[in-house]
Amino acid sequence: MELTISQVTKMYGVTPRTLRYYEKRGLICPIRREDYAYRIYDENAVRRLRLIIVLRKLRISSKQISVILQDEEQLETLQILRDNISELDGEIKSLNTVRYVLKAFAAQLEENIGKKVRTDFLGNRALIEAANAITFPETTFDKTAFKENTKTEKSEEMCLRRAETKGMMISMQELNNAGQIKNVNVRIVQLPPFTAASYHYIGENPEEKAGEVMSEFVQKSRLYEIKPDSRMFGFNRPNPGVLENGLHGYEDWVTIPDDMEVPAPLTKKHFDGGQFAVMAIPFPEFERWGGFIKWAENNEFYEPDYSKEELTGEKGLFEEHYNWVWAAHNNWEVDDNSDSGVSGIDLYIPVKKKGK
Repeated sequence: MELTISQVTKMYGVTPRTLRYYEKRGLICPIRREDYAYRIYDENAVRRLRLIIVLRKLRISSKQISVILQDEEQLETLQILRDNISELDGEIKSLNTVRYVLKAFAAQLEENIGKKVRTDFLGNRALIEAANAITFPETTFDKTAFKENTKTEKSEEMCLRRAETKGMMISMQELNNAGQIKNVNVRIVQLPPFTAASYHYIGENPEEKAGEVMSEFVQKSRLYEIKPDSRMFGFNRPNPGVLENGLHGYEDWVTIPDDMEVPAPLTKKHFDGGQFAVMAIPFPEFERWGGFIKWAENNEFYEPDYSKEELTGEKGLFEEHYNWVWAAHNNWEVDDNSDSGVSGIDLYIPVKKKGK
């Protein structure tokens, strides 16, 4: 079985950029033929990709996946899994506390409403202690102060035990659902006008190539010393996807002083600013663009502020690496294997209030 990059992205729901990142990190090795522009993924590459996708959905980092794929004795793999389980146990404990208190609130409200009595949350000692238990995890509170539906909880526990004894029978759809963000954490920001140095590249690994040119400019110009609040934005151009010849385009902008000149092949551009919805993602989970766009299209108060034509130019979707200029100034690599603390990206969608 051999698949093109286009077939792989459609079949497994990953972006070409994510595939190129996995290739760069040595996680997958597609075949390259001199007479064919596209990468070809053979059966071994596809099998590794499927494993990577599953591990990422299980919240294993790319750095940890790299260790797992090279760990013949699997001792490091076992420790990685144990460490991740320990982190999840902490999250589950916190969520169970929140769930327990919410159920207690609901139970008490239901009981008091039936008696036509208004619940005084602030005057209830047990509720205050419960709230403190959430704020300070080591604090304990009197669970007997709340009436719980023990029959329901025992039933849930029995179901979990039956599932454990029968083994893992989990579909990919269930795994996808488990990995989704239920509450998309989006903020609305106003980007001010700015002047930027721009570089556009079409070809193999365009994000990397554009980043190399821009990084060299940052270092040679000592931009961080001149403008320490400088920021880097990037976007597909054209957007979206792979061009007919198998190549892809990407453009980088780095904000500069208005009067600063830029050397070729960079160009100088001005951005008028605007209102954006912004969502943070871990690098390189660009697949979250799809869910973010759906959020913008279905939001109660805002709607995307672009036309389909504008998506191919400079008024569409932005990506911003955290502290990219600072990292380039120090010649640090910006990805989730970096120890520089700059791994992470904000996604930007131009929006406007509905009705305006």
